[in-house]
Amino acid sequence: MNDDPTDAISASIKKERVARGLSLADLSERSGVSKAMISKIERGEASPTATVLGKLSGAFGMALSALLALAEKQGERISVRATQPVWRDPETGYLRRALSPPDHGMLELLEIELPANVRVPYPATAFVFQHQQILVTEGTLEFQEGTTVHRLNHGDCLQLGPPVDCSFFNPGQKVCRYLVALVRR
Repeated sequence: MNDDPTDAISASIKKERVARGLSLADLSERSGVSKAMISKIERGEASPTATVLGKLSGAFGMALSALLALAEKQGERISVRATQPVWRDPETGYLRRALSPPDHGMLELLEIELPANVRVPYPATAFVFQHQQILVTEGTLEFQEGTTVHRLNHGDCLQLGPPVDCSFFNPGQKVCRYLVALVRR
């Protein structure tokens, strides 16, 4: 694995695009992300935001977690906290930690830290390939699922419904921490 997770993510995006025989223009059209931004990401000149990664994974027809897993170690059955892959959204400060061993098992656990007053939107395509539950461990999370807003507090757990555009929002003044459990469809 690369020491810099951004480099590994950039390489994975390019590898996936090339493997699918997509030009930058094709991927741009499918994802709604500009060709210039995709090119910068692939060259490691820009770090993709969570929203951009969600759009790209949807354009590839894969879960965001699967796209990120391409950049993470494989084959281990234990995940030691000190070596767990961490990615920070350069735009919002959103932090994603992969808790599960990177063995591509059916279940994937993620730990998220969402800074105060930050909203992270995801398109429905980012949720098509997985069942997902969210468990708030600290703070408050407002999860908008289509037109429905769920207010989740410490200990609350939400099972997501059918894939729709969503957003994660921390209305509090402190970081919101939550776990995401994913099972591939």
